Amino acid sequence: MSIQTYTALVSRVRDLTHDVRELEMVLVEPKDLSFKPGQFISFEVPREGFPAPVMRPYSIASPPAQQGRVTLVFNLVPNGPGSSYLFSLREGDRTTFKGPAGSFYLKDDGTRDLLFVATGTGIAPIRSMILAQLERRTSQAVTLFWGLRSQRDLYYQEEFQSLARQHPSFFFVTTLSKPEAGWTGVTGRVTALVQDRITSVRNLAAYLCGNGGMIQEVTALVQACGLCPIHKEKYYDDRGEPTD
Repeated sequence: MSIQTYTALVSRVRDLTHDVRELEMVLVEPKDLSFKPGQFISFEVPREGFPAPVMRPYSIASPPAQQGRVTLVFNLVPNGPGSSYLFSLREGDRTTFKGPAGSFYLKDDGTRDLLFVATGTGIAPIRSMILAQLERRTSQAVTLFWGLRSQRDLYYQEEFQSLARQHPSFFFVTTLSKPEAGWTGVTGRVTALVQDRITSVRNLAAYLCGNGGMIQEVTALVQACGLCPIHKEKYYDDRGEPTD
């Protein structure tokens, strides 16, 4: 799968939370993007104080079956060149990017149950994988554990609830580490969910995306239960630093 340069038009801009935005683009040239669920595209953007632009990768949040369109989900990082550029785009704007790239993608394994663990906007490639997997309509169990901070950080909840109703094999839990008063859902770090609910990794494959601490802890918890494939992608913020 070769990396190409694509031209696209912004077709929709949607604010999901106070600092998370969803951006949909319609491809202009080439008109289709062939990628594996979980891969990313990259934008070349200027960076203040540097003589040359920098490349910023963003995971594709839509499934490959959504032909001709690409959806991104990202958060605004203060002084971040990539997110500042993406947040400046409006419907009808033209942009270019390169891709696809990345080794973190959904594998073609029709036998193992799938565990997805995400923090923050690490949900982007995970969403692409889950949508693609559910389209296959296999009997594999698909579980998502997603860690966010508080109620104002919630998004995609109705979408995942709808998917769970449509696909009995899909189950998801969103947990808040710092909930405000009135929250009746699960609380605590997402690593606690893994520790409490994953007791066996027999016939399991795990996909982890988000901050480095979560990935390290969940990897250790899964390995303590036995051997299974663990695929992971550590997220860095827009300034090139590891996320919290």
